[in-house]
Amino acid sequence: MNPQYKLNTFSDGTTNETQLQSIYDLNQSNTPEVGSLESMNHLKQLIELSAYNLLVLDDDKIVGFIICMREGSGYGSENYKFFTQRLKKFLYVDRIAIDEQYRRAGLGQAIYKNIFVQAKNNDLPIALEVNTQPVNQPSLNFHEKMGFDKVGVRDFDDHSVAYFIK
Repeated sequence: MNPQYKLNTFSDGTTNETQLQSIYDLNQSNTPEVGSLESMNHLKQLIELSAYNLLVLDDDKIVGFIICMREGSGYGSENYKFFTQRLKKFLYVDRIAIDEQYRRAGLGQAIYKNIFVQAKNNDLPIALEVNTQPVNQPSLNFHEKMGFDKVGVRDFDDHSVAYFIK
């Protein structure tokens, strides 16, 4: 990762409205690879439920983020529930997005290396899903390269996913 980029943790209480708008916009520009958010309030709720997050900054510009949940968060996602039914404890990657202009610069690997440290410190598997319909091949390739193992699949009315754990 280029040293000009910084990784910062964040929470709803420490993130201002401008930053929240940037995170929201970045999320929406990455759909359907990342699930669409209904509103800024939806984003705020995710952050409140989350256990660990990171922002990737280029100076003060947000160019990437990750939002992660722990077990027992009360999060209602069907994908999250897949893991709550199978694991006693885990760190769930709800969403990760990187600005298209900043991809292929090692930011995804830097984010995950940070998440791996958090998970290892708490003896947690990392759980996530990737869209398989419509296919998100770059994400499937990336997560395979990062050592994730496929542990299940699910078809929904409008999309399909593969579930992964590391």
